[in-house]
Amino acid sequence: MRRAFFSVVLLVGAFLIAPASPAAAAPYCGIVWGSLAKAAPDLSQAPVVNVRTGRHSCYDRLVIDVAGDVGGYTVAYVPVVIQDASGYEIPTRGGAALQITVNDPSYDSGYNETYDPADPLELTDVTGYSTFRQVVAAGSFEGYTSLGLGVRARLPFRVFTLDGPGTSSRLVVDVAHRW
Repeated sequence: MRRAFFSVVLLVGAFLIAPASPAAAAPYCGIVWGSLAKAAPDLSQAPVVNVRTGRHSCYDRLVIDVAGDVGGYTVAYVPVVIQDASGYEIPTRGGAALQITVNDPSYDSGYNETYDPADPLELTDVTGYSTFRQVVAAGSFEGYTSLGLGVRARLPFRVFTLDGPGTSSRLVVDVAHRW
């Protein structure tokens, strides 16, 4: 009886002392986006009219305003941002760079510019952002407009479009603060 009692005590003690296996960590802010390229193939002649950024608690946001429907897009991490038509490299600050191409021009049907930033190497001021380091213009050529987004590191991102206001729409790129 005594031996059985000690056996039970030892067995229970082993379970209490043995470390529990670590539970799978929950994703940061519920983010499960990943960092692979994202694309939608449509093409539009609705012009790009503005680029802006914003900060959120779990991610930084880039918004491209289009005067009509967003045609489509390609967003991918690249070794270096490439300027449309010329192929010139555009260095960006940060540990990684996203090339963002929206399938819409930055000019109207009369080839008048609809988005002409004051400083193509600093489209918006991202000082103090958690993830963004620099937003640069990479050109508009043959119906496509490209931007470069310098970020702190290769982090998860998502891309989607939003309708409005009115007949306008927006391409949104969110980059997480961390994995």
